[in-house]
Amino acid sequence: MLGPVESRSVSPVFVGRATELETLNDALARAAAGEPQALVIGGEAGVGKTRLVEEFATAAGKGAAVVALGGCVEIGADGLPFAPFSTALRALRRELPGELAAAAAGQEEELARLLPELGETAPTRGADRSDEEGMARLFELTARLLERVAAGRTVVVALEDLHWADASTRHLLAYLFRTLRTGRLVVLATYRSDDIHRRHPLRPLLAELDRLRTIRRIELGRFNRAEVGRQIAGILAAEPDPAQVDEIFERSDGNAFFVEELAVATHEGSCVGLTDSLRDLLLVRVEGLPESAQRVARIVAEGGSTVEYRLLAAVAQLAEDDLIEALRAAVNANILIAAPGGDGYRFRHSLVREAVGDDLLPGERSRLNRRYAEALETDPTLVPAGERVMRLASYWYHAHDPAKALPAVLDASVTARRRHARSEQLRLLERAMELWDSAPEDIRATLRPVDYTEVYPPCGCDPDTTPLRYLDLMAEAAVAGRLCGERERALKITKRALHLLEDEGDPMRAAWFWVQRSRLVQSLARGDGWKELGTAQQLVRGLPPSEVHAEVLAAAANWSMLRAPGPDAMSAAERAVEYARMVGAEDIELNARLTLGNLMVDAGHIESGLAQMYQVRDEVLARGLTSVVGRSHVNLPSVLEGIGRSEDAVGILREGLRLTQQWGLRDSEAWVWANLAKSLISLGRWDEAYAAAVNAQRTGQSAKPLGGGSNSLAHLALARGDTAAAARHLATSRASYGTHDPMPQNDLRMSCLALGTAAAEGRLLDARAEADRVLDAGFPPGTQRYVWPLLLAAAIAESDARAQALPAAQALPAAQEGRTAFLERLGDAVRKLTTGAPLWLAYEKWTRAELDRAEDRANPDTWSDVVTALEALERPYDLAQVRHRLAEALLAIGGDDERARATELLRLTRAAATHLDARPLVDATTHLAQRARLALTTAPPPTDPADSLGLTTRERDVLRLVSAGRTNRQIAEELFISPKTASVHVSNILGKLGVSGRGEAAAVAHRTGMFATESLPSGI
Repeated sequence: MLGPVESRSVSPVFVGRATELETLNDALARAAAGEPQALVIGGEAGVGKTRLVEEFATAAGKGAAVVALGGCVEIGADGLPFAPFSTALRALRRELPGELAAAAAGQEEELARLLPELGETAPTRGADRSDEEGMARLFELTARLLERVAAGRTVVVALEDLHWADASTRHLLAYLFRTLRTGRLVVLATYRSDDIHRRHPLRPLLAELDRLRTIRRIELGRFNRAEVGRQIAGILAAEPDPAQVDEIFERSDGNAFFVEELAVATHEGSCVGLTDSLRDLLLVRVEGLPESAQRVARIVAEGGSTVEYRLLAAVAQLAEDDLIEALRAAVNANILIAAPGGDGYRFRHSLVREAVGDDLLPGERSRLNRRYAEALETDPTLVPAGERVMRLASYWYHAHDPAKALPAVLDASVTARRRHARSEQLRLLERAMELWDSAPEDIRATLRPVDYTEVYPPCGCDPDTTPLRYLDLMAEAAVAGRLCGERERALKITKRALHLLEDEGDPMRAAWFWVQRSRLVQSLARGDGWKELGTAQQLVRGLPPSEVHAEVLAAAANWSMLRAPGPDAMSAAERAVEYARMVGAEDIELNARLTLGNLMVDAGHIESGLAQMYQVRDEVLARGLTSVVGRSHVNLPSVLEGIGRSEDAVGILREGLRLTQQWGLRDSEAWVWANLAKSLISLGRWDEAYAAAVNAQRTGQSAKPLGGGSNSLAHLALARGDTAAAARHLATSRASYGTHDPMPQNDLRMSCLALGTAAAEGRLLDARAEADRVLDAGFPPGTQRYVWPLLLAAAIAESDARAQALPAAQALPAAQEGRTAFLERLGDAVRKLTTGAPLWLAYEKWTRAELDRAEDRANPDTWSDVVTALEALERPYDLAQVRHRLAEALLAIGGDDERARATELLRLTRAAATHLDARPLVDATTHLAQRARLALTTAPPPTDPADSLGLTTRERDVLRLVSAGRTNRQIAEELFISPKTASVHVSNILGKLGVSGRGEAAAVAHRTGMFATESLPSGI
């Protein structure tokens, strides 16, 4: 036995780390105040990360915080999916059983994927099909669970050894770091920095965390000489010899763990003759153990991060007393320690475990893995149920026994999928493909295609009697890769499968793989995916109805709805519904019916199309189909908004927010927020719309909801007069949508914003060019809800340019020369576009009125019709704009009745525009009232420099136009007076100012700051 000092190799005195502890304690204090904290602690192996976490956790526990520790588990070279989170949640369940149960209420089945104790986790095939957001939903529910548990008391979740983390654990941790917003919660993770080589899978996560300003990084450095001295004193319980401190400091280079090992070795006198190899240093005390203890250490090293006592006993095959004595020797020497749960053993430090494991001979390693696997097969209760399948697969794989490994690996892939650990599922399936040719034929013949591949037909008519084939594995792997984000790997697998199918004569499976390829090329921005879908349609043409056939038709219909709606898309959607019903594919049918309803509305069959979509929405809610609920609550309100039923859309979108948040459908939630922003803009609830648009940007995991939110923010900025902000948001929207897969619903909206921004900045030619570009491309059938706003924006730009006599319109001959042809082209587009919905009819009347105004043909009757059409709709900003136009037309007539009516219209307009903070419309309304000398308010007018010069209000208006370089005729047109009256006003102004000409009058106006907010032409 080793001397007493050996059990004290960990210093009882915590040395140094004052700054790091201060950072951790500050995070704890902030969390206690309700501000969630995220920290990442890095440092080389042995530098003291675990000791720092232990000291912090102990202090936090004394301060009434609940601490849940979880470590990434390594079995051989494999990590267990979500292992640290499962361990941490299990600790929380022990400490706070009531709080955790309440926080998980209603979501136990889903959360059981992380914590099996909450319920069964084996969903049926039908319930799990097309579960595109399964992993995201699990992540969102986990974040919400932690926030709820930490609502009433401070909770610390510490995850160690992130360098061993499986991909799913890394993804979940990144999600938590990005999304935690509330709760008294601290989440910290540690990793070994010297292990993070250029291709280490943790490296991208660390780079992402560096970009998040909410995360604090702590890098632990090595001890200095003074700290090493204090550490040695703690270990030896005596002041060390300075020369000894110098020697240990030099050899350890300040690494805390090496200081411990050297201190013990020096105290024993066993340092003499040691090489400089760190591996030799780590093995020196292991080699000093009795042979039985060394053997047990080697067994534990290969068993994983922790080995249960009963499993260790089964593998070691020692008499119980001999095993206990061997373990006692290893524990007394501080080589092994009892596991936190008290039912197993682990190495005190992973560096020692790695050194012992590296010392194993190749044959010895595979033999140990075989004995672990055989023991576990003999008695599955030797390990926790949640780890059994994954560990068995790892043991058999590292035992190099394909006959045993292949079935075990496939079972593990099923477990990984059911836990939404898609990255691990893909890794296991790729391992199965690697083992396939090495496994005996009779073993492969016993395997069945039992798992989930969406609608892929297993190779054989009856999955219960037909053996699994290699293509089935490839189908599983393609789905797993697509859903976990490893799309390059999935595309590579899909291409290989299609190459194999070239000689198979199997059009059904080939069509399925072509659909997968279509999805992958779209998500990888390699194309729009239509070529691949076209190939799939050709392959299934003429074949009997099947789930694959229905899926191909549904995918083609949905693609066409978004990019090229029309009769062909309608036909594909109808056949997809028919085929899906025939084969009982419920989710495909519901999705196809949503597509069909959308296309029916776009084709003018509004009520029947809406009835179809409402029916799907009701069925989805009744059956709780998470795979369709997101789309049903995004597409239906989008259609309602497009036909002007914004209030109805908001009601469904509010319901959609509740459901997507309840079920953790975060990307669908982002789409709901984006559509809600659009409807709230229409309803004049702009502050709410702004908040919804920001939520769309923050919530989504993919880029396109960000584009939708940015689009709404650009719309608001433009209406409020901030063209610079509008341009920025439009650029963000363009970047989010990309250029590889154009869709009319996105492109037309962005063109409308680009046109409006150009017009607002006085760039009439640019606005006209944008409209020409869209007109040249033509409008796909069914896109009228996006086209009408664009045609209206183009007509308004031309109308304002003419009515306001913009300098750009006057100064650019090209604008004048092309103007007539452009207006005719706009009019022709208006005549051809459908007006099947009240909103579209109102837009048609409005656009025609703007074109008439652009040609000086507008009259009050024309604008009265437009006002009447929009009064029937709930669109206050649109109504305010056309009321302004009607008031302008009435003032051009000039009668008392017309002036009284115009005054009331302008008051209503200004009230609405002021409420919305639509500054351009407020300014235009005020300016029109001033020109017509209408009093919109009883408040006294502001002081004006014109008063000191003795100018009347009308003379001030005339001087403003004189300063802008207008002729008497132009002044008369602008102010609704005769040219002779304008001339009299100019003469009076010159006399009052004591000047001889119009230029001198403009100079006086400029000098006195009379029109400081208005730009004057150069040269005046």
